Amino acid sequence: MTPIELGAAVRAAVVAAVEAGELAVAPPAEVAVERPRVKEHGDYATSIALQLAKQAGRPPREVAELIATRLRALPGIASVDIAGPGFLNLRIDQASLGAVVHQVVGRGVAYGTNSAAAGQNVNLEFVSANPTGPIHIGGVRWAAVGDALARLLEASGAKVTREYYFNDHGAQIDRFARSLLAAAMGEQAPEDGYAGAYIDDIARTVLAKVPDALEQDDPQEVFRREGVDQMFGEIRASLHDFGVDFDVFFHENSLHESGAVGRAVERLRANGRIYEQDGAIWLRTTDLGDDKDRVVIKSDGEPAYISGDLAYYLDKRERGFDRVVIMLGADHHGYVGRLMAMCAAFGDTPGVNLEILIGQMVNLIRDGEPLRMSKRAGTVLRLEDLVEAVGVDAARYALARSSADSTLDIDLDLWSRRSSDNPVFYVQYAATRAASILRTAGELGIADERVAGAEAGLLTHPLETELLKALAEFPAVVATAAELREPHRVARYLEEKVAKAAQRWFDEKTECRALPQGDDDVTETQLARLLLWRATRTVLENGLRLLGVSAPERM
Repeated sequence: MTPIELGAAVRAAVVAAVEAGELAVAPPAEVAVERPRVKEHGDYATSIALQLAKQAGRPPREVAELIATRLRALPGIASVDIAGPGFLNLRIDQASLGAVVHQVVGRGVAYGTNSAAAGQNVNLEFVSANPTGPIHIGGVRWAAVGDALARLLEASGAKVTREYYFNDHGAQIDRFARSLLAAAMGEQAPEDGYAGAYIDDIARTVLAKVPDALEQDDPQEVFRREGVDQMFGEIRASLHDFGVDFDVFFHENSLHESGAVGRAVERLRANGRIYEQDGAIWLRTTDLGDDKDRVVIKSDGEPAYISGDLAYYLDKRERGFDRVVIMLGADHHGYVGRLMAMCAAFGDTPGVNLEILIGQMVNLIRDGEPLRMSKRAGTVLRLEDLVEAVGVDAARYALARSSADSTLDIDLDLWSRRSSDNPVFYVQYAATRAASILRTAGELGIADERVAGAEAGLLTHPLETELLKALAEFPAVVATAAELREPHRVARYLEEKVAKAAQRWFDEKTECRALPQGDDDVTETQLARLLLWRATRTVLENGLRLLGVSAPERM
């Protein structure tokens, strides 16, 4: 019995009490159960009685007793105690707890998935680095977190489109093109331009592809077109090698060329949100929580920056996405208010139709000192630099392991070690250990069918109980991580619950041995333990897959 199933059972008990006329409350949509900090308090606990007491107009302990009476009659529940002011402490019988392994193994790769987001059509936009240089370390964080979030949402039943917004319109592209042209002519980069080896490399590539580029009527346009195309190709290749692929690459320039900006303005005008003043077209956003109204079209007829945001958001909604999730860097924090006002101006619901996630900076540490970067000086800390230092698995895990709204320091020395203090190694080693034990069982002639049919109720050792509870939590962890947009919850769960419990269980070789010794035949209890190792391997594989990290068979 998993915590989600147990929560559903508690809710059903509340509904039954209401239908019997014993409890006058509106049943909650769901009931949360948690593992108590003190093991003696039971396997799980819930405060539902305290939550319903005021509405019911009865003491919490009376409400708790009404719920407990029904729960005690359910198969799989060994006991229900009422503690303190009205907490329900529940114990699961060993057979029901052990049945989790059959559920895990039976569902395989589907274990942990749910339907909480079924029916949602989500457009998830992340990375979206300017095509003026390689992806720097800040953008890499969103690559790992964004892709993990997409996997979590899909595991919760949502249809997800991964989208990359390609900023190929505006002043930064002009500076990029001028920088390439200067490099091709052997001149210094413009004061506001870009410098570095990568600029020289791209300029040489453009000249090799278009030998007469400098003799054409508009050489800067040649370097703009060819340089941006090459840089974009390199960005896509880098992300692919990092395990991140996008369904849509949307070009900002297309919004201005297709008339999308004008259509967005007319839609907002019809909504009564547009007005004209001093020759400019304004969006009235102060009525919608923004700190000031925003110019959409300047008095000279040129579109203001927000015009692209308006057209792009409307385009996404018209493509059928009911949820638009955008991941932005810390330097975009000030954009949130205006983007939410924009959402409301179109008649949508901020926080539902549009979500903005802000990610904080990433620092790379080596020998105890932060590595410095300067894109324009050409000393860019790139995605490739991180991968070269620690590998794809460690890089993705390190970036997704912490809450994205906090600054992250990545110690390259730590994450490159093959030792238990390296979190990704610790989790992968647990997965490898499980694979090794199962592989040895096969070499000993222990048939998979015997393991699959093992009696899970024989898993009675306290360390086995702890691991069973950890495996049972996985579906709830996935659902919560998706709902809260927090992939780091999966990483921490794998480390602190599954890998830790599996390691402690493995270390207890005397009492918890899973393999027979010498010529001994495998016992029924050992078969059950092999089944538990198979379930452990499955959960570790599934969890790492959600983070885009491999679960190797050997290390």
